[in-house]
Amino acid sequence: MLGPNPNVKYPIPGNTNVQFIRNTITKPNIIAGDYSYYDALHGESFEDQVLYHYEVIGTKLVIGKFCSIAPEVRFMMDGGNHRMDGSTFPFNIFGNGWERHTPSLDQLPIKGDTIVGNDVWIGRRATIMPGVRIGDGAIISAEAVVVKDVEPYTIVGGNPAREIKTRYPYEVIQELLEIRWWDCDIDLISQYIGAIVSGDMVTLRKMKKH
Repeated sequence: MLGPNPNVKYPIPGNTNVQFIRNTITKPNIIAGDYSYYDALHGESFEDQVLYHYEVIGTKLVIGKFCSIAPEVRFMMDGGNHRMDGSTFPFNIFGNGWERHTPSLDQLPIKGDTIVGNDVWIGRRATIMPGVRIGDGAIISAEAVVVKDVEPYTIVGGNPAREIKTRYPYEVIQELLEIRWWDCDIDLISQYIGAIVSGDMVTLRKMKKH
Protein backbone atom coordinates (compact mmCIF):
# COMPACT_ATOMS: atom_id res chain seq x y z
CA MET A 1 0.00 0.00 0.00
CA LEU A 2 1.27 3.45 -0.90
CA GLY A 3 0.97 6.44 1.42
CA PRO A 4 0.83 6.58 5.22
CA ASN A 5 -0.82 3.90 7.30
CA PRO A 6 -4.41 5.16 7.83
CA ASN A 7 -4.66 3.23 11.11
CA VAL A 8 -2.03 5.11 13.12
CA LYS A 9 -2.58 8.17 15.30
CA TYR A 10 0.48 10.10 14.15
CA PRO A 11 1.22 9.58 10.44
CA ILE A 12 4.36 11.76 10.33
CA PRO A 13 7.25 10.17 12.26
CA GLY A 14 8.38 12.34 15.17
CA ASN A 15 5.39 14.70 14.87
CA THR A 16 2.65 14.25 17.49
CA ASN A 17 0.77 17.36 16.48
CA VAL A 18 -0.50 16.06 13.14
CA GLN A 19 -2.98 13.33 14.03
CA PHE A 20 -5.36 11.21 12.02
CA ILE A 21 -8.67 12.10 13.66
CA ARG A 22 -10.33 8.71 13.23
CA ASN A 23 -7.64 7.05 15.35
CA THR A 24 -7.78 9.54 18.22
CA ILE A 25 -11.49 9.88 18.91
CA THR A 26 -13.09 7.99 21.78
CA LYS A 27 -16.65 9.32 21.62
CA PRO A 28 -19.27 7.45 19.57
CA ASN A 29 -20.92 10.72 18.52
CA ILE A 30 -17.86 11.75 16.49
CA ILE A 31 -17.18 9.96 13.18
CA ALA A 32 -14.25 10.68 10.87
CA GLY A 33 -13.08 9.21 7.57
CA ASP A 34 -9.66 7.93 6.58
CA TYR A 35 -6.73 10.35 6.30
CA SER A 36 -8.58 13.36 7.72
CA TYR A 37 -6.20 15.05 10.12
CA TYR A 38 -6.10 17.68 12.85
CA ASP A 39 -2.96 19.79 13.22
CA ALA A 40 -2.71 20.36 16.96
CA LEU A 41 -0.93 23.39 18.39
CA HIS A 42 0.42 21.77 21.55
CA GLY A 43 -0.49 18.11 21.15
CA GLU A 44 -4.11 18.54 22.23
CA SER A 45 -6.56 15.98 20.92
CA PHE A 46 -9.14 16.72 18.26
CA GLU A 47 -11.90 15.94 20.76
CA ASP A 48 -10.73 18.92 22.82
CA GLN A 49 -11.89 21.12 19.94
CA VAL A 50 -15.42 19.70 19.91
CA LEU A 51 -17.35 21.67 22.53
CA TYR A 52 -20.65 20.94 24.31
CA HIS A 53 -21.01 17.57 22.60
CA TYR A 54 -23.13 15.45 24.94
CA GLU A 55 -24.37 12.00 23.96
CA VAL A 56 -27.77 12.61 25.55
CA ILE A 57 -28.47 15.26 22.89
CA GLY A 58 -28.21 12.59 20.18
CA THR A 59 -26.50 14.66 17.47
CA LYS A 60 -23.25 13.71 15.74
CA LEU A 61 -20.19 15.36 14.25
CA VAL A 62 -19.38 13.58 10.99
CA ILE A 63 -16.19 14.35 9.05
CA GLY A 64 -15.41 12.87 5.64
CA LYS A 65 -12.13 11.65 4.19
CA PHE A 66 -8.99 13.65 3.39
CA CYS A 67 -9.99 16.72 5.40
CA SER A 68 -7.38 19.20 6.66
CA ILE A 69 -8.27 20.85 9.97
CA ALA A 70 -5.91 23.55 11.22
CA PRO A 71 -4.98 24.38 14.83
CA GLU A 72 -7.59 25.84 17.16
CA VAL A 73 -10.57 25.08 14.94
CA ARG A 74 -13.66 24.81 17.15
CA PHE A 75 -16.82 22.80 16.57
CA MET A 76 -19.68 24.19 18.67
CA MET A 77 -22.27 21.48 19.23
CA ASP A 78 -25.90 21.51 20.34
CA GLY A 79 -25.17 20.89 24.02
CA GLY A 80 -24.19 24.53 24.39
CA ASN A 81 -27.61 25.86 23.38
CA HIS A 82 -29.88 27.64 25.88
CA ARG A 83 -33.64 28.05 25.84
CA MET A 84 -34.69 30.99 23.72
CA ASP A 85 -38.45 31.14 24.26
CA GLY A 86 -37.98 33.19 27.44
CA SER A 87 -34.95 33.97 29.56
CA THR A 88 -31.75 32.40 28.21
CA PHE A 89 -30.25 32.05 31.72
CA PRO A 90 -29.73 28.34 32.60
CA PHE A 91 -31.28 28.44 36.08
CA ASN A 92 -31.42 24.63 36.29
CA ILE A 93 -27.65 24.03 36.30
CA PHE A 94 -27.29 25.79 39.66
CA GLY A 95 -29.61 23.38 41.51
CA ASN A 96 -30.96 24.34 44.93
CA GLY A 97 -34.53 23.97 43.74
CA TRP A 98 -33.92 25.51 40.33
CA GLU A 99 -33.21 22.10 38.79
CA ARG A 100 -36.95 21.48 38.43
CA HIS A 101 -36.84 23.94 35.56
CA THR A 102 -34.47 21.78 33.52
CA PRO A 103 -35.58 22.10 29.89
CA SER A 104 -36.48 19.09 27.80
CA LEU A 105 -34.71 18.51 24.50
CA ASP A 106 -37.85 19.72 22.75
CA GLN A 107 -37.44 23.09 24.44
CA LEU A 108 -33.87 23.57 23.23
CA PRO A 109 -32.90 24.84 19.76
CA ILE A 110 -31.33 21.58 18.55
CA LYS A 111 -29.81 22.06 15.09
CA GLY A 112 -28.97 18.45 14.25
CA ASP A 113 -25.81 16.73 13.03
CA THR A 114 -22.81 18.76 11.93
CA ILE A 115 -21.49 17.33 8.66
CA VAL A 116 -18.13 18.05 7.03
CA GLY A 117 -17.70 16.56 3.56
CA ASN A 118 -14.58 15.12 1.95
CA ASP A 119 -11.43 17.03 0.95
CA VAL A 120 -12.45 20.03 3.07
CA TRP A 121 -9.84 22.48 4.38
CA ILE A 122 -10.72 24.38 7.56
CA GLY A 123 -8.33 27.21 8.42
CA ARG A 124 -6.91 28.14 11.80
CA ARG A 125 -9.30 29.30 14.53
CA ALA A 126 -12.39 28.85 12.40
CA THR A 127 -15.57 28.12 14.34
CA ILE A 128 -18.23 25.75 13.01
CA MET A 129 -21.64 26.24 14.59
CA PRO A 130 -24.15 23.44 15.34
CA GLY A 131 -26.00 21.73 12.52
CA VAL A 132 -23.88 23.19 9.72
CA ARG A 133 -23.21 21.09 6.61
CA ILE A 134 -20.00 21.77 4.69
CA GLY A 135 -19.85 20.34 1.18
CA ASP A 136 -17.05 18.35 -0.43
CA GLY A 137 -14.01 20.36 -1.49
CA ALA A 138 -14.99 23.49 0.43
CA ILE A 139 -12.45 25.84 2.02
CA ILE A 140 -13.17 27.65 5.30
CA SER A 141 -10.84 30.60 5.80
CA ALA A 142 -8.95 31.26 9.03
CA GLU A 143 -11.08 32.68 11.88
CA ALA A 144 -14.31 32.30 9.92
CA VAL A 145 -17.50 31.70 11.89
CA VAL A 146 -19.65 29.31 9.88
CA VAL A 147 -23.31 29.67 10.80
CA LYS A 148 -24.96 28.19 7.71
CA ASP A 149 -24.36 25.45 5.14
CA VAL A 150 -21.45 25.75 2.71
CA GLU A 151 -21.85 24.49 -0.86
CA PRO A 152 -19.30 22.05 -2.34
CA TYR A 153 -16.06 23.57 -3.66
CA THR A 154 -16.92 26.98 -2.24
CA ILE A 155 -14.57 29.28 -0.31
CA VAL A 156 -16.10 31.16 2.63
CA GLY A 157 -14.70 33.60 5.17
CA GLY A 158 -15.59 36.22 7.74
CA ASN A 159 -17.97 36.47 10.69
CA PRO A 160 -20.55 35.38 9.84
CA ALA A 161 -18.90 33.43 7.02
CA ARG A 162 -19.98 34.45 3.54
CA GLU A 163 -19.17 33.06 0.14
CA ILE A 164 -15.98 34.49 -1.33
CA LYS A 165 -15.99 32.49 -4.53
CA THR A 166 -16.43 29.01 -5.96
CA ARG A 167 -13.26 27.12 -6.74
CA TYR A 168 -14.30 25.90 -10.19
CA PRO A 169 -17.05 26.47 -12.75
CA TYR A 170 -20.35 24.73 -11.99
CA GLU A 171 -19.81 22.01 -14.60
CA VAL A 172 -16.40 21.09 -13.17
CA ILE A 173 -17.77 20.93 -9.64
CA GLN A 174 -20.51 18.56 -10.73
CA GLU A 175 -17.95 16.38 -12.44
CA LEU A 176 -15.71 16.27 -9.37
CA LEU A 177 -18.68 15.30 -7.21
CA GLU A 178 -19.38 12.47 -9.61
CA ILE A 179 -15.76 11.27 -9.74
CA ARG A 180 -15.47 11.27 -5.91
CA TRP A 181 -11.76 10.42 -6.00
CA TRP A 182 -11.67 10.16 -2.18
CA ASP A 183 -13.75 6.97 -2.35
CA CYS A 184 -11.27 5.22 -4.65
CA ASP A 185 -8.76 2.61 -3.53
CA ILE A 186 -5.71 4.26 -1.99
CA ASP A 187 -3.37 2.75 -4.57
CA LEU A 188 -5.45 4.33 -7.35
CA ILE A 189 -5.47 7.64 -5.46
CA SER A 190 -1.69 7.45 -5.16
CA GLN A 191 -1.43 6.82 -8.90
CA TYR A 192 -3.49 9.93 -9.65
CA ILE A 193 -2.23 12.29 -6.92
CA GLY A 194 -0.66 14.60 -9.49
CA ALA A 195 -4.02 15.13 -11.16
CA ILE A 196 -5.87 15.39 -7.84
CA VAL A 197 -3.66 18.16 -6.44
CA SER A 198 -3.55 20.12 -9.69
CA GLY A 199 -7.21 19.78 -10.66
CA ASP A 200 -6.28 18.12 -13.95
CA MET A 201 -9.74 17.17 -15.13
CA VAL A 202 -8.53 15.45 -18.30
CA THR A 203 -6.57 12.93 -16.22
CA LEU A 204 -9.20 12.68 -13.48
CA ARG A 205 -11.75 11.61 -16.08
CA LYS A 206 -9.53 8.61 -16.75
CA MET A 207 -9.53 7.83 -13.01
CA LYS A 208 -13.32 7.71 -13.11
CA LYS A 209 -13.16 4.78 -15.56
CA HIS A 210 -11.40 2.49 -13.07
